[in-house]
Amino acid sequence: MKVNTQSVNFVADQKLIDFIQQRMEKLNQYYDKVIKSDVFLKVENTSDKQNKIFEAKISVPGDSLVVKRVCKTFEEGADSAVDSLQRQLKKRKEKLRAY
Repeated sequence: MKVNTQSVNFVADQKLIDFIQQRMEKLNQYYDKVIKSDVFLKVENTSDKQNKIFEAKISVPGDSLVVKRVCKTFEEGADSAVDSLQRQLKKRKEKLRAY
C-alpha cells in the first residue's frame, strides 16, 4: 500500500513518517484491497495540549474511509486512527462476505 504523508505548519522528521508507514501497513492484514492512504498531520496554534490533528483517508475499491483524531502526540493519534480503521475494514469485509 502506498502511504502519502503530508505535514501542515511544520516539518515531520523521518522517524515519525516511518512510524506512520509501519502502522498503516498493518491495515493490509485486515483488508488486502486497500489502494492507497493519505495521511495529514496538522498542528493548531492553541494553548491546549491536544493541538495535534491526525487525519487519514484510505481508498478502497468503490469507497474511501476517513478518520480524524485530535490528540497530544501524532503517535497516539496514529494508533487510535489505525484501530478505528481496522474496525471499519473488518466491517466492510464482513458485508462483502455476506453477499
